[in-house]
Amino acid sequence: MIPRALPPRRSSTPRLVVLLAIVAGLLVALVASPAALADTFTPESGGSPNADAIDSLYKIILYVAIVIFLIVEGTLIWSLVKYRARRGGPQEGAQIHGNTPLELGWTVGAALILVVLTVVTFLYLGDIKNPAPSGKAELASAAGQFATIDQPNPPTGEDGAKPLEIDVNGQQYLWRYTYPNGAFSYHDLTVPVDTTVVLKLSASDVIHSWWIPKFGGKMDAVPGYTNKAWFKASETGDYIGQCAELCGSGHADMRAVVHVVAEGEYQDFIERKKDEIETAGEELAKQREEREQADSGEQGNQRQTENQ
Repeated sequence: MIPRALPPRRSSTPRLVVLLAIVAGLLVALVASPAALADTFTPESGGSPNADAIDSLYKIILYVAIVIFLIVEGTLIWSLVKYRARRGGPQEGAQIHGNTPLELGWTVGAALILVVLTVVTFLYLGDIKNPAPSGKAELASAAGQFATIDQPNPPTGEDGAKPLEIDVNGQQYLWRYTYPNGAFSYHDLTVPVDTTVVLKLSASDVIHSWWIPKFGGKMDAVPGYTNKAWFKASETGDYIGQCAELCGSGHADMRAVVHVVAEGEYQDFIERKKDEIETAGEELAKQREEREQADSGEQGNQRQTENQ
């Protein structure tokens, strides 16, 4: 009996090439469309200069990593396809003992990439950690504290504009904001646009973490210690954040909202808060006086009853 000849095996290489081409085309289409990838795989930006610097640095490192990944994985896939075991081929693969120029090349190349990324990181680091100057007229006294440890004082901006310094206190499960003139608010922070805001962060009970993604990096609020951070909102609007440190059963409800408003609206807000605090103080004093008078009257009636 004469065995029938097997039909020639169709190579899967063309299909693989087509599949890789489709994947590459989709990646190119996504990268070419800013709206498709806006803040999806990268940090949020657009709210403050330090957030923009963080986003730019992240993207540089990400794109370099993508190129390296494609080169390594492409070489791996090409090697698997080209040197795969074939029917009728040699049973043992070629024994390759090394390639000195190639090994030196990828070692030196990796070191150069690391050096370049280190240099780029330090170039962006100043914009991330050092406060930018305010762009509005003076709103508060000059901040006498650093924005964070080892940072210079926030610079003076246009027309002698100085930063706005606000105390932030984390409590289970809310934020308290104290403004320079004694006004304060809970939950929501209101600041003027285009003004450098220096935050002095502390906590009353456990560690919390103040974080508005569009304003850049987050900062811990630690009991018994004051951390400092800064942001400079470039556009008016509401910016939403969240406590980023697990602080108890109500952690998920410890949100933060920053209302960025025009300078005049900010001044109106401060005056309104001061009036509310003054009115509340007067009402409290009145209630205390009425209670003391009532207590005095009760004591007098009690003594009179005892004398009778």
